[in-house]
Amino acid sequence: MFGKSITLFKLFGFEVKIDISWLVIALLITWTLAKGSFPHYYQGFQNSTYWIMGILGALGLFIAIIFHELSHSLVAQKFGIPMKGITLFIFGGVAEMTEEPPSPKAEFFMAIAGPISSIILGLGLFGVRLLGEGIGWSKPVLGVISYLALINLILAGFNLLPAFPLDGGRMLRSVLWGMKDNLRWATRIASSIGSAFGIALILFGVLSVFMGNLIGGVWWVLIGMFMRGASQMSYQQLLVRRSLEGEKVRRFMVSDPVSVSPSISVEDLVEDYIYKYHFKMFPVVEDGKLLGCVTLNQVKEIPREERHRQTIRGLAKSCTKENTVGPDEDAMKVLAIMNKAKSSRLMVVEGDKLLGVIALKDMLEFLSLKVDLED
Repeated sequence: MFGKSITLFKLFGFEVKIDISWLVIALLITWTLAKGSFPHYYQGFQNSTYWIMGILGALGLFIAIIFHELSHSLVAQKFGIPMKGITLFIFGGVAEMTEEPPSPKAEFFMAIAGPISSIILGLGLFGVRLLGEGIGWSKPVLGVISYLALINLILAGFNLLPAFPLDGGRMLRSVLWGMKDNLRWATRIASSIGSAFGIALILFGVLSVFMGNLIGGVWWVLIGMFMRGASQMSYQQLLVRRSLEGEKVRRFMVSDPVSVSPSISVEDLVEDYIYKYHFKMFPVVEDGKLLGCVTLNQVKEIPREERHRQTIRGLAKSCTKENTVGPDEDAMKVLAIMNKAKSSRLMVVEGDKLLGVIALKDMLEFLSLKVDLED
C-alpha cells in the first residue's frame, strides 16, 4: 500500500511514520485552507494570517489522524494483536497489523475505537471553541479550532461507512464473522461492498467533473480507486495468510538446488549458470559446505575483460538474513523476507549446510492450487 516512508517518532511503543505521499496532501490542504476555505468563511484578515491558519489546520489534521489510528493500535494491543506502527499516507492513515484479529469481538472493538476517538475529539474541540469565544479569543484561532472540530466529525462519519477496509467495513466484517464463524466468507462480503463503494465514488467523481467541479471530481475518483484497490487487496492478503500460515519452508524448498563451485571463473558463471538457469542468485558450495552466495548485481560490477580471470571465491559474499532462511520457518515469514530484500529466491540453510532453495513461484503455485480447491 505504501511507498517510501519516514519514521518520525515513537508513541506508546508504536512507530509513527509518514509516507512521502502525505507531504503532497499536507501542502494541498494548507493551500486549500489558506486560499479557499478560511478566506471564504473569515473575511478581512491579512494574507499571512490565512497562511498561518492553513498551516495550523494541516498540522491539527495530522495530529487528529494520529490520535484516530493510535486509538485503533491501543485497543488492538489490549486484544494481543501485534501492531507494527502507524503510517500516514495520501488518503489518511493506517494502523499496521501483522496478523488478523483473533476474534470478531476484538475486530469490532478495535474498529470502533477510531471513530469514537474522532467523535470525542471533535466534540471536545467544539467545547474549546465555545470556551474561547466566551473569553474573547481571536477569530483566526476560533476559525482553526472550528475547522478541526468539524473535520474530526467528518473523519468519524466517513470511517463509519460499511465499506471494507474502512472502520465501518471492519465492524460489518466482525458481525458477519460472528454470525457464521467464517472469517474468509465475512471478508469476501465486506470487501465486495467496499469495492462497490469505491466504484460508486469513481462514478460520482466523473459526474462531478462533467458538472464543472474538476478538482473535487478528480479527488473523488482517486479516493474511489484507492477504496476499490484496498478492499480487493485486503481480501487477497487474507487468502495468502490463511493459505500459507503454519506451512513450513521444508514443504516448498527444492532440496537439490543448483550451486556453483568457488573455483570457477565469473565468465563460466555467466555462460554456464546465469544464461542457462536464469537465476539472479546462486549459492557457492565447496565440500558440502555453504561458503556464501553470488548475485547478478555482483557480476555486473566486474568488467567483461576481467571475468575470465576472476574466480567466484573472490566474488562470493557471506550469506545474510536477507538471503537465507531456516527449514522450519513459517512460509509467511519467508514472504516478508522476500518482500523486504526484493528477492524471489532464498537459500534454506542449517548451520553451514545448504539444504535447498525456496522460490516465490513455488509458493505461489501452491497458493493458487489451495485457493482453487478450497473455493
